[in-house]
Amino acid sequence: MRDYVIVTDSTCDLPAALADEMELNVIPLGFTVGDTAYRNYLDARELSLKEFYQRVAAGEPVSTSQISNMDYIDSFSKVLEQGKDVIYLALSSGISATYSGSLVAREQLLQQYPEAKIYCVDTVCACMGQGLLACQAAQHKQEGYGIDELYQWLEDNKRRICHWFTVEDLMHLYHHGRCSGAAAFAGSLLQIKPVLHIDDEGKLIPIEKVRSSKKAQAALVDKMAATVQNPEEQVIFICHGDNLEGAQYVEKLIRERWAVRDVVINFIGPVIGSHTAYGAVALLFLGEPR
Repeated sequence: MRDYVIVTDSTCDLPAALADEMELNVIPLGFTVGDTAYRNYLDARELSLKEFYQRVAAGEPVSTSQISNMDYIDSFSKVLEQGKDVIYLALSSGISATYSGSLVAREQLLQQYPEAKIYCVDTVCACMGQGLLACQAAQHKQEGYGIDELYQWLEDNKRRICHWFTVEDLMHLYHHGRCSGAAAFAGSLLQIKPVLHIDDEGKLIPIEKVRSSKKAQAALVDKMAATVQNPEEQVIFICHGDNLEGAQYVEKLIRERWAVRDVVINFIGPVIGSHTAYGAVALLFLGEPR
């Protein structure tokens, strides 16, 4: 049986050291702040995340770019040339064209490497939810899953990755076209913090309104309580838009309820952060299917 490599992209928002530990190949996306273009590496080598969020908060325009066809070809080819297969975990098709772009590259490469297996998975996940799924995949690979078995596990389980978010400015997401139904939450948003999740189609959906950031952050943990499975066996992921205080508050509430294995906190990277903006907090865990 041929060996294989798990590839994902930088919207997984994992700590760089953890991605290395799990032996994940990570393709960087692009983003622009002001007039300068950057690549979104997990180690933030081109622009620190603190500076990124400071510039966003100061009102500098930000934009993002998809992975190019040549970037896919280059990344996948490096694996295929070693006689290994590829399984690629893409950012949700509900908020990005990343997955569809990977399928184009796959078809091109299969003509050159007809003996290879190249699986592309629409994770229907985002940020550290995508990262959590990638880590789960890496663990199963270490346990001996073959590529076919892993692909089937991912398709069967990807909707068990639960995403609960709160943001400071819902209309920022809405104006960037990243939040379905956000218009229904308009109104006196200055005093309201929305709680959102990612649905079965991988789209970001507002669920309820809460009167303060602290209450919204607590609501994330209440949502976890309703759907989490075997929390004592899990490493829980929390990510934030330069809001470490909010992320640590969510961690505190979690540890008060459950003796979880561990909690990993990291920044929301600049690609997702370009849309969620400063102050967001997200909670990611394994639970009942969405």
